[in-house]
Amino acid sequence: MAKDKKLVEAITSMDEDFAQWYTDVVLKAELISYTNVKGCMAIKPAGYAIWELIQRQLDERFKATGVENVYMPMFIPESLLEKEKDHVEGFAPEVAWVTHGGGNELQERMCVRPTSETLFCDFYKNEVQSYRDLPKVYNQWCSVVRWEKETRPFLRSREFLWQEGHTVHATAEEAEERTIRMLNVYADFCEEVLAIPVIKGRKTDKEKFAGAEATYTIESLMHDGKALQSGTSHNFGDGFARAFGIQYTDKDNKLQYVHQTSWGMTTRMIGAIIMVHGDDSGLVLPPKVAPTQVMIIPIMQHKEGVLEAAEKIKDKLGAYRVKVDDSDKSPGWKFSEQEMRGIPIRVEIGPKDIEANQAVLVRRDTGEKTAVSLDKIDEAVGALLDTIQHDLFEKAKAHRDANTHIAKNWEEFLQILDTKQGFIKAMWCGETECETAIKEETGATTRCIPFKQEALGDVCVHCGKPAVKMVYFGRAY
Repeated sequence: MAKDKKLVEAITSMDEDFAQWYTDVVLKAELISYTNVKGCMAIKPAGYAIWELIQRQLDERFKATGVENVYMPMFIPESLLEKEKDHVEGFAPEVAWVTHGGGNELQERMCVRPTSETLFCDFYKNEVQSYRDLPKVYNQWCSVVRWEKETRPFLRSREFLWQEGHTVHATAEEAEERTIRMLNVYADFCEEVLAIPVIKGRKTDKEKFAGAEATYTIESLMHDGKALQSGTSHNFGDGFARAFGIQYTDKDNKLQYVHQTSWGMTTRMIGAIIMVHGDDSGLVLPPKVAPTQVMIIPIMQHKEGVLEAAEKIKDKLGAYRVKVDDSDKSPGWKFSEQEMRGIPIRVEIGPKDIEANQAVLVRRDTGEKTAVSLDKIDEAVGALLDTIQHDLFEKAKAHRDANTHIAKNWEEFLQILDTKQGFIKAMWCGETECETAIKEETGATTRCIPFKQEALGDVCVHCGKPAVKMVYFGRAY
């Protein structure tokens, strides 16, 4: 039994040191391993399988809105990158440059894509000639490189996986509609698939994407009370189009500039899943993104008929992602391993269960045990997976709501930051100087201007000037 306990004791308590707990979980659950490439991680099968499920389900939602997948080069010539000044300035500190090809110095250095706006613009200027060519609604799944100074697995690494949508439209109205539509796709995906509640809103001008006219975001709250930007959708207006000369001939045979959007979600959502749902025993995975939804563990598997019964259960649960752990480890070790990996349901089957024509279902999220008839185990498992998915969302929502506070003046704002955790809702004057001062004085940033506005007062929480918007503030990853 000492060996069984060791697996769980290897995780630091989340209340003792949340950052170390997070690192322990991603390593002990074998989601990643560190590499000799500083700031980059090797995503192991258990971690990549989660990303595959995210990718598959998100891709289906994209395509339901008319999105088509493409692929662009990973290198961007410096001259191309510099065509959009604001965009270049926004990414300059994070760009990785290629200066040599083989043993020869390049005539023009190239950056490894930190994002692909300029590549898509260069592509679209040749693809779009007439109003008949519009809209173009494209997306690519790829990796990008940003030379981060401080890294953490999934949340911030120098190379990470993501999708980036890039669309072109005839009118500003069509571009805005697509921008909001994709934000809603992200929000629904987070809540329905990842079981993570989100706040939808617009970023301030200070926090918006470099070169964008407007950036919209979904913000979620982690267990430790820090915010995480979980997906963004940008309306570029015609700024990039003018910089790159992307024009089309309209129905009146007049030249017009296109209007563009861009939107993305990354592997940092795996980090969000860990930090929203995990506990001191390890991962807790929502069933819809659990690579293994059910783990069948034979009890006294050396006894006649036990392994055969486990395989029959697996066959009956063919509609779900199911495995049988028939290794020679002790049941206690197997239980700890199943908990560490966050598998939603454990099925226990032993000689006494076979006699009673039953199996025991154990929920990962609550530990609750239920004996069910083998004749109806498929129905019971399906219903329980749905219940777990629902309950994880409701638990996360309750946590977010309990840790969302209102500050009507600066004294309350500071007191909340000192004594509590989570989001702070407060009125704001709309001035960037005030927003910057709040960040410098407290480390809290504007997370978003929510679509659902509330009148919490008439003056800015910080400077006392007339307020224009209610804003969510918070310390963030």
